[in-house]
Amino acid sequence: MTKTNRSPQQTTRIVPLRKGSTLEMVRLTCPDTTQASRISESFGLAVLDSTGIRDLHERLITETADALNEGLAERAMQIHLQRIVGAYVGSAHGAGQFYSRAVTDARDATAKASCDARDEDLDGPVGLDGNAQRKREFAADVGLQAHAIRMAAEGAVAAYELVVGETWKPFERPAENSGQTLDRRAAEMQISAFD
Repeated sequence: MTKTNRSPQQTTRIVPLRKGSTLEMVRLTCPDTTQASRISESFGLAVLDSTGIRDLHERLITETADALNEGLAERAMQIHLQRIVGAYVGSAHGAGQFYSRAVTDARDATAKASCDARDEDLDGPVGLDGNAQRKREFAADVGLQAHAIRMAAEGAVAAYELVVGETWKPFERPAENSGQTLDRRAAEMQISAFD
């Protein structure tokens, strides 16, 4: 009996799941209303209408669902709104991460500037801000932007719950199938026993 050359066993590729951003993640990275107010006051920036932003986005999503109600089945509406709300939450989480990096840069630059032995971190010429001040101002601007997007996301999540009747959670793709059915794999194992 001769052995036939068989192809090496296919290795199953494991695809890690990419976890979606959650509202909790957004709340951990983006400034809340109190912090946004402190940023506005400390840097002389406009005070945002947090409640207005949240309520506007809640109405926007709710009215969108009302307009689509006749054309979409209940499950289709849920999927559609899940994707829209996911985009808002993902955007807010990205903005929050960017804000966190900007704050870290501002803190580092401020700490370096407080060391008298470092000439390169000293304030700029008279009338111009130093590097540390520019980074603090940038972090403040980014912080207010992250807060505004957070409020939009919170409004979208609240609207999802009103329309769908469930708490929103990010969509997570199920594990990919290796492409073979259980019967096919069982058959291959049985055949390989004859070799």
